[in-house]
Amino acid sequence: MPLTQEARVNLTLLVDLVNTGRSGHEELPDPASLSSFVRDHGFSTPASGTDIELQQVHDVRQEFSTVFEAESVESVVALVNATLLRCSALPQLVRHDDWGWHLHAVAQTAPLADRIAVDIALALVDTVREDELSRLQRCAAEDCDAVFADFSRNRSKRFCDLGNCGNRTHVAAYRRRQEEEATPGKR
Repeated sequence: MPLTQEARVNLTLLVDLVNTGRSGHEELPDPASLSSFVRDHGFSTPASGTDIELQQVHDVRQEFSTVFEAESVESVVALVNATLLRCSALPQLVRHDDWGWHLHAVAQTAPLADRIAVDIALALVDTVREDELSRLQRCAAEDCDAVFADFSRNRSKRFCDLGNCGNRTHVAAYRRRQEEEATPGKR
């Protein structure tokens, strides 16, 4: 069974959240940016707009960024289970906005960081169960530390969508080959 649309949306949330804190690229510097992030990702209740909430979301980001370096499935499972326990997850089917029936595992009144963490944890549940953790990767460009979820059919994606990394890498390789061909005696 392929990953559900809900799992894909929440894996994209994970990727986008981790990418907001890449080295030298803090994209959630204040509560207003967090509110925009939450709105862009379709959360049904808004952020409260406090510095404490922002710090809690930063903590979730740091915690889940470890998924992209996970040494084993068991380490991801431990993170997921700890998150679900910490957030007192109790899954329920709900329907709102343009979404059909889907799972919410914490109340809409739960802290934003818990709602984000549990949504990501549930997506990781599906990802682990479908043996698809290899879809969560770091960009192959040497100068990029972004992450991505590879939803391609043949799992061939190697570069993120943030910095034109694939194109830059391919152009650099082409230029190196051209330079090697133009230099006599070099091969």
